[in-house]
Amino acid sequence: MKMHFCIPVSQQRSDALGGRYVLYSVHLDGFLFCRVRYSQLHGWNEQLRRVFGNCLPPFPPKYYLAMTTAMADERRDQLEQYLQNVTMDPNVLRSDVFVEFLKLAQLNTFDIATKKAYLDIFLPNEQSIRIEIITSDTAERVLEVVSHKIGLCRELLGYFGLFLTQFGKEGKLSVVKKLADFELPYVSLGSSEVENCKVGLRKWYMDPSLDSVLMDCRVAVDLLYMQAIQDIEKGWAKPTQAQRQKLEAFQKEDNQTKFLELAQEVRHYGYLQLDPCTCDYPESGSGAVLSVGNNEISCCITLPDSQTQDIVFQMSRVKCWQVTFLGTLLDTDGPQRTLNQNLELRFQYSEDSCWQWFVIYTKQAFLLSSCLKKMISEKMVKLAAENTEMQIEVLEQSKSKKYHIQQSQQKDYSSFLSRKSKIKIAKDDCVFGNIKEEDL
Repeated sequence: MKMHFCIPVSQQRSDALGGRYVLYSVHLDGFLFCRVRYSQLHGWNEQLRRVFGNCLPPFPPKYYLAMTTAMADERRDQLEQYLQNVTMDPNVLRSDVFVEFLKLAQLNTFDIATKKAYLDIFLPNEQSIRIEIITSDTAERVLEVVSHKIGLCRELLGYFGLFLTQFGKEGKLSVVKKLADFELPYVSLGSSEVENCKVGLRKWYMDPSLDSVLMDCRVAVDLLYMQAIQDIEKGWAKPTQAQRQKLEAFQKEDNQTKFLELAQEVRHYGYLQLDPCTCDYPESGSGAVLSVGNNEISCCITLPDSQTQDIVFQMSRVKCWQVTFLGTLLDTDGPQRTLNQNLELRFQYSEDSCWQWFVIYTKQAFLLSSCLKKMISEKMVKLAAENTEMQIEVLEQSKSKKYHIQQSQQKDYSSFLSRKSKIKIAKDDCVFGNIKEEDL
């Protein structure tokens, strides 16, 4: 599936000889990732083509005459589409050519030299471990270093990930974003400009039943236990009073196995909860708290009259979704680096045999989209394992066993629209109103 690359803005710059060029601000998951020139991306594409041939998506052509504003906007859109489409091939994502270019681009954008440094990684119990890294180490590499230091079984690395997390007032936990494997945690942390932001280690799967795969590794069980306690304390997982009493008893006995077995029965165990946001259902401006996991989107909606309503959307009935940047971002070299303040995620859902839209306005739209993609991919793997007609190639990788379903069997359920004007919406379009296929 596509990664959340976008180029919402670009700038004209002058080079040392007085010539003009365009600098494109590439965002990943709503945060400024790097700034690059067309010539740099063109050279990178040529390197990728020498390795992968014509399987790559088309790259925007060169212009030998001065570009008009319309041509410049078209090129920006084309580069954005290229970055999204090129990441659909997992072989490209893992290649040295792909990773090394983006590493250098991220370092150069934020003027970070390659050197030794220390990075604090926070565990789910909010305790940290300090590791020595190189500033150019990717999230994949940092995760390997962390796992080695704490003794996590190497083959289980694929079940965990590094996240930018934020601890707010009264201990409130907020997950800012999942760090991509090729992303540089040291640079992303320093450039995020999110107050009290830290790099945290968390499990990265949305199906709580996958806990069973980790139960033979003591360190993995420790991490699951820490995160389960944290999620209950923060109100993400919601045990009944009876369940809470039993869980507290198991916690006092330090019986991690029994604790985790009972936790499987707790409402929203293993879900990721987003910060309070707004939505368009059942009426515009309704407040909402979303919990995502176990193949569903659970919404606790607060109506304008302060009444609450619980709604659950099953992923099996979600056709597609898209993240849209609403409004204008004036890109400068200063602090305006995120798209988070003006984002929406809308998904198409089957309700009473009709495909209808549900719209969520949240600064965590990209994180929500990542969770939806994760649930889709986990479901595909599970279905493939149950269906002998689907061909599964088990890839032995350095960090874990991963499943790769042949490209022809994959579907792209998500999209990103960087400017609101790209969406075609009928005048009578509304959330949960009927929408014809040709209007999409």
